[in-house]
Formats: sequence, C-alpha cells, structure tokens
Amino acid sequence: MKHIILILLTCMISISFAQEDKEQRLALKKANGYVYEGNSLINEDDFISGEMAYRQAISKQPNTVAGIYNLGNAYYKKGNYEEALYRHEQAAKATTSKSEKHKAYHNIGNILMQNKKCKEAVEAFKNALRNNPTDDETRYNLGLAKICAEEQKDQQDENKDDKNKDDNKEDQDKKENEDKKDKEGDDKEDKKDKGDEDKKEGDDEKDDEGKPKDEKEDKGKGEDDKKKEQQKPKPQPGQMSPQQIKNLLEAMNNQEQKVQEKMNAVKEKGVKIKTEKDW
Repeated sequence: MKHIILILLTCMISISFAQEDKEQRLALKKANGYVYEGNSLINEDDFISGEMAYRQAISKQPNTVAGIYNLGNAYYKKGNYEEALYRHEQAAKATTSKSEKHKAYHNIGNILMQNKKCKEAVEAFKNALRNNPTDDETRYNLGLAKICAEEQKDQQDENKDDKNKDDNKEDQDKKENEDKKDKEGDDKEDKKDKGDEDKKEGDDEKDDEGKPKDEKEDKGKGEDDKKKEQQKPKPQPGQMSPQQIKNLLEAMNNQEQKVQEKMNAVKEKGVKIKTEKDW
C-alpha cells in the first residue's frame, strides 16, 4: 500500500513539473514572439507599438533578456537615457550569459558617456571587457571614457582651486574691511583724546572766571601803561611844555649868534645896520 502511494505521488509531481515546464516554454515562446514583433515595429519607426510589444514580452517572461535588452536599446535611440540605463542594468542582472552581460555593460557605458558620467562609464566598460576581453570597440570606448574622466577631474580641481581663491579673497577683503574699521575707530579715539587735551590746556590758561589768562595779562599790562601815561606832565592850556621851551631857547641862541656875526661884519666895514627879528 505504501509503495502504491509513493508511486502515485511521484507521478503527480512529475506531471506537475511537466505541466509547469510546458507553461514556461509556452510563455517563453510567446515572449519571443512579442520580442520579434517589437523588433519589426522599431525598425519601422513605430516606437509606441514596438515599446508595447517589448513590455508584453516582459510580462509573459519577466526574465527574458532579449525583451529587456531590446527595450533598453529602443529607449537609447529615442534619447530616453534614464529608462535605457534602467533596462540595461536590469538585463545585466537577469542574464548569466557572458556574451549578454558584455553587451549590456557595453551599452551601459555608452549611456553613461551620454550623461557625462565618464568615471562611471569607465567601470561599465571594464565590466564589459571582463565578460569579453576581445572586443576592440569596448576597449576603444574605455580609452575615451578614461580621457573624459581625467579631463573632468582636472576641471573639478580647477574649479575647486578657483573657489578656494575666491573664498580666500573674500576672507582677505573682509579682514581688510575690519582692519579699516578698527583704524577709523582708533583715529576717532585719537582725535577725541587730542580734543580733550586741547580743551584741558585751554582750561588751564583760563582764570577762575573762565577768561583766558593771556587776555587778562594783556589787559593788566595795558592798564599799567595807561597809568604811566597819565602820570606824565601834560602841557596846560596857555603854557609851553619843557620840550617847547628847550626848542625855543635853542632857536634864540642860534638867532643871537647870527646877529652877533652881522654886527661884527658891520664893524669891519664901518656901516651901521638895523637889526630886525626874523621870527
């Protein structure tokens, strides 16, 4: 009895596997049919219908590499690099074939180059060569990707240096402005201190009444001169000053001398003259 049950179970499992395998083959067949349909439509420039056919192929057989890969190529030709990259990465993971991996990574490298991601493209082309080291086209693209990646690195370094220079210049300008403000503040403080000193000196030169001492001294000196002038004897009305008297006496002496000289001359000649006053 046990043997009969075991045989029946074995037969049921075999039938089940056979049925599943048959369904898989049928799904794969349908998927391949949709892939061929999609290829034809894409060649006829009917992208919308071709995309739909590829998607039907994937729905029938999710791991059908041909459908995924060809859909990625269709997106690439239309310039939809984001979808193209997603589908080729999906194909690279789904397949176990080195040949299919090589093709998927090669296309991934091309898409990354289009997106200016040269460093990432270098790694993609390296993965492609790991699966097919004899492909000269992949090796050539790898060389271009390396040159592009190096140029981008140099540009990034240059931009970084420029940014550092700008930052340093900004810091320097900021420091100069701060130094300038500090200097202006010091100058104002010096002027204030000097003004206070001048004010103090001015206060020292003032007396208790707040008047300048020099002015007070000059005023006192003027008053002394005025007093001396007042003490000098002044000529009274109708009187002669000592200097006038002195001048008058000198004039009289001079006149007298002239008169005496004239009289002596008359005596010598024997002529009598009349003396007259000439003043």
